[in-house]
Amino acid sequence: MQLKIMPKKKRLSAGRVPLILFLCQMISALDVPLDSKLLEDLVQPPTITQQSPKDYIIDPRENIVIQCEAKGKPPPSFSWTRNGTHFDIDKDPLVTMKAGSGTLVINILSEGKAETYEGVYQCTARNERGAAISNNIVVRPSRSPLWTKEKLEPITLRSGQSLVLPCRPPIGLPPAIIFWMDNSFQRLPQSERVSQGLNGDLYFSNVLPEDSREDYICYARFNHTQTIQQKQPISVKVISVDELNDTIAANLSDTEVYGAKSSRERPPTFLTPEGNASNKEELRGNVLSLECIAEGLPTPIIYWIKEDGTLPTNRTFYRNFQKTLQITQVSEADSGKYQCIAKNALGVIHHTISVTVKAAPYWIMAPQNLVLSPGEDGALNCRANGNPKPKISWLSNGVPIEIAPDDPSRKINGDTIMFSSVQERSSAVYQCNASNEYGYLLGNAFVNVLAEPPRILTSTNTLYQVIANRPALLDCAFFGSPLPSIEWFKGTKGSALHEDPYVFHENGTLEIPVAQKDSTGTYTCVAKNKLGMAKNEVHLEIKDPTRIIKQPEYAVVQRGSTVSFECKVKHDHTLIPTVTWLKDHGELPSDGRFTIDKDHLVVADVSDDDGGTYTCVANTTLDNVSASAVLSVVAPTPTPAPIYDVPNPPFDLELTDQLDKSVQLSWTPGDDNNSPITKFIIEYENAMHEAGLWHHQAEVPGTQTRAQLKLSPYVNYSFRVMAENSLGRSSPSEASEQYLTKAAEPDKNPMMVEGLGSEPDNLVITWQPLNGFESNGPGLQYKVSWRQKDGDDEWTSVIVANVSKYIVSGTPTFVPYLIKVQALNDVGFAPEPAVVMGHSGEDLPMVAPGNVHVTVVNSTLAEVHWDPVPLKSVRGHLQGYRIYYWTDQNSSKRNRRHIEKKILTFQGSKTHGMLPGLEPFSHYTLNVRVVNGKGEGPASPDRVFHTPEGVPSAPSSLKIVNPTLDSLTLEWDPPSHPNGILTEYTLKYQPINSTHELGPLVDLKIPANKTRWTLKNLNFSTRYKFYFYAQTSAGSGSQITEEAVTTVDEAGILPPDVGAGKAMASRQVDIATQGWFIGLMCAVALLILILLIVCFIRRNKGGKYPVKEKEDAHADPEIQPMKEDDGTFGEYSDAEDHKPLKKGSRTPSDRTVKKEDSDDSLVDYGEGVNGQFNEDGSFIGQYSGKKEKEPAEGNESSEAPSPVNAMNSFV
Repeated sequence: MQLKIMPKKKRLSAGRVPLILFLCQMISALDVPLDSKLLEDLVQPPTITQQSPKDYIIDPRENIVIQCEAKGKPPPSFSWTRNGTHFDIDKDPLVTMKAGSGTLVINILSEGKAETYEGVYQCTARNERGAAISNNIVVRPSRSPLWTKEKLEPITLRSGQSLVLPCRPPIGLPPAIIFWMDNSFQRLPQSERVSQGLNGDLYFSNVLPEDSREDYICYARFNHTQTIQQKQPISVKVISVDELNDTIAANLSDTEVYGAKSSRERPPTFLTPEGNASNKEELRGNVLSLECIAEGLPTPIIYWIKEDGTLPTNRTFYRNFQKTLQITQVSEADSGKYQCIAKNALGVIHHTISVTVKAAPYWIMAPQNLVLSPGEDGALNCRANGNPKPKISWLSNGVPIEIAPDDPSRKINGDTIMFSSVQERSSAVYQCNASNEYGYLLGNAFVNVLAEPPRILTSTNTLYQVIANRPALLDCAFFGSPLPSIEWFKGTKGSALHEDPYVFHENGTLEIPVAQKDSTGTYTCVAKNKLGMAKNEVHLEIKDPTRIIKQPEYAVVQRGSTVSFECKVKHDHTLIPTVTWLKDHGELPSDGRFTIDKDHLVVADVSDDDGGTYTCVANTTLDNVSASAVLSVVAPTPTPAPIYDVPNPPFDLELTDQLDKSVQLSWTPGDDNNSPITKFIIEYENAMHEAGLWHHQAEVPGTQTRAQLKLSPYVNYSFRVMAENSLGRSSPSEASEQYLTKAAEPDKNPMMVEGLGSEPDNLVITWQPLNGFESNGPGLQYKVSWRQKDGDDEWTSVIVANVSKYIVSGTPTFVPYLIKVQALNDVGFAPEPAVVMGHSGEDLPMVAPGNVHVTVVNSTLAEVHWDPVPLKSVRGHLQGYRIYYWTDQNSSKRNRRHIEKKILTFQGSKTHGMLPGLEPFSHYTLNVRVVNGKGEGPASPDRVFHTPEGVPSAPSSLKIVNPTLDSLTLEWDPPSHPNGILTEYTLKYQPINSTHELGPLVDLKIPANKTRWTLKNLNFSTRYKFYFYAQTSAGSGSQITEEAVTTVDEAGILPPDVGAGKAMASRQVDIATQGWFIGLMCAVALLILILLIVCFIRRNKGGKYPVKEKEDAHADPEIQPMKEDDGTFGEYSDAEDHKPLKKGSRTPSDRTVKKEDSDDSLVDYGEGVNGQFNEDGSFIGQYSGKKEKEPAEGNESSEAPSPVNAMNSFV
């Protein structure tokens, strides 16, 4: 039993200030209450209350005082050790111990030296219950030594070089604070270029002529002794390069100039630390200081990063112009690599500092004093951490526990000492020592074995007065060992009080969260343990709250007039209120114009200074209330026009006729602001269950100022009222006083009761729980009842709380159950609930559908029939039947397991279904399964069926290749879906004439194993349209169409018919085959020929034209191409002017064919077309006279026919 009480607050609101203050006092108390009478009787082991620090640096100019204070009962005696041995203070006349204390005073002012008393001291405080010890106190006098004398040579260097002025202060205790000043004791200015390092040296990244001076002085301040030591001045002379002439430079030796670096600009280098990397170790909780100082010209700028993380935001600080990085309260998480970066215009350098954070021991759980009664068990815990992990050792009364007297009730287990069945002789003070290489912790904790009967420390017959509807706290401070149990009783013969509406705190305090009038009475606190009993009576009175039922109102008055503020107070008749008026939160002016008459404040002859806020404050000994109004003073003005607005909120809400399920609410209407109030809206707040939420309660006409309200049991009501007129609704009134209705049994049962099984052997009953408002009282629970619907069993019931689900285990599978859920509370039961039906859990069906047979309707549709399974075998809700079917064609044994199965589900009890979308000429396998809410049952035996052949799809492709004068070759790919065995192909084709009329249709059968066919004996220069499809025994498939043209000289083959745009282009170009156009072109050609002949005759003066030689020399002459700008023909060359015309020339000798977008591509006129069609179908391009080009890939040719051949065809 541990008597140190940590109070547990139960449902304690933030506004309960008295309780919080009381509990805070308990937390700050020690193991036993600080009651003077109690402390006079109780024995207690020593406790160290004050001691000097572990590292105690003293001023040798003053007496040495080493503190050691302790408390205990009986008062402890003190002794000291020095350097591990007993320190006999009686033998040293300079050492005395303060009376009633262990503090040592060593008088060294009269004689003696502080160094004589250096050492390690430890204090022991002892009484009959044990001994407590202090830390090891290391006493050392402070030291402030002088600098050693040294001769400092003047330093001369060139401008721009770097410089380090060493300080090297003497080692003092504690370490000195370093700073640089001149002879006038003025601090030397520092900047990014010039700064002091952590070691005290002064660093120059580069020097300037203005740095020249003879009084660079390093000072060391020793704060403990308030002394300052000074180093010899250092002289620095900086020579500008411009000042050095050749003569001076020749006379200067290398040793006379400080440093060897050039004064030219240079990249950074680090002055400190040296190298690319260094290490740093720091202790947890200290300030980590990292430093990087660089030299260079221009002056480098320093940046810091953490390589393996980010710098802590709130603990990182930059000092000394970013050259020093400091992290406060450093922890193990701050270990890692830190990088400083020095950068100027000529380069960047980096230095990495590896930081390791170690830790002296620190407490995780320091040992705590333990008070036990005889025969009880307990434990002392001592938990510490550090880096490295500290070692834990125990002492008993200052002696290592290994050599301390044995205690059979004590057992040591590492950082814990266990006590069992302690006796009074087990009392002792234990010390826990946690140490590692960086320090130690020493914690004292006593075990005090006491046998004390209960004592109640609260004064008897204490009277508590509390305002109604506020918390009441009745104290019962107690002590005893063993720890007493506390019970509270109300009245002289009352039974023990229990939870709701009471709250019992571990410190003995009884809390009534909402005190009502019926809470008035006498309460008895009883404390019991095995050694006895104690009791105490206190009295509670509940008072009515003080209220201002008529508040002062805002007033606007003219200067010189009189104004009156009313403040009517209602209070408990046993309390005497005092009413005070304030102006602007201060006292009223001492002016005869201000008079107070009962409920009114009157201000006469109002002036401008009287404007402000007037507050009425009503005080009693238990509470106070206030109300304010603003007075505005204006100059006399004509009567203003009325202002229309929403009403002011009602006020002075009062509850009367308070019954169990009703109350009467009355109020005073606010100003209607020149628009009559039409109705009042009443809202309520349930402070117990939904604090802060307001709900609609009722509405009454605007002529009423009271309403009878129906209430629900066990609700802490507050009401507010809003007024409404034609302009809108007012703000809500102030809330009324709270009214807690009495508890009653629930008047309704949970809704949405269901019973469903989650497993085959259970029944899960669920419901929608009642909310706090519907509970009607404390202790809301649910009575859950169930029985089998078709059995003779009695109802089985269980009562549960704070849940909305109950699981009944061990039920048969899928059995109907009758279920009901009834609400109850501490008052009684709700009405009998309705009975609903549910089912226990489903299991997978046991039987597969039988007599499965398949009827194939056609090549893509089949009908499946099956016999239904017995309903008992379904073992759940029948959801339907599921058909799995798949095609196993082209499947082998090794990939059969990866076959894609299709699923169709038929709802309900259907015994047949259709399988659509089957593939023709395929082998299928199927099975049928029954489905319930749990899943699928076993599959029926597989049934195999196959679909008949169907018509094939269209051939995958069709193209025309190798067109000639009278033949075309067709190539195709078989249908992608033959849907059966192909029997043959059908090719139909017909010519298309110049007027787009279709010629006779030719029907041709082609064997199924062919993919190429040549049509011969076709008409030259003729467009043909082809229709091509495949056939199976089921019929003909879809057809694919194509068009092509036989050649004349060089024919064009049309690409597939891919749209109306190209068909239109075909029709536009077909104009070249019209008769009138042919005649016109013939006339033009003939005219040109005649003109050419006449020109040659005139040139040759009647000479004959050598036809044969010219024909032999030029087998196939070219003409100039058509001009691109105007479309006219170009001039013929001399070589071609004498070319004879060949009759019947149709195609060029190489028989190349050009595929174009249209068959009427001027082939009839001997012109090939290199071009294309616009989107509107018009032709674009040019006539080409080129010859002997290689044929293009596919069906296209890049050569155009000769226009001479075209003209030969006209002759």
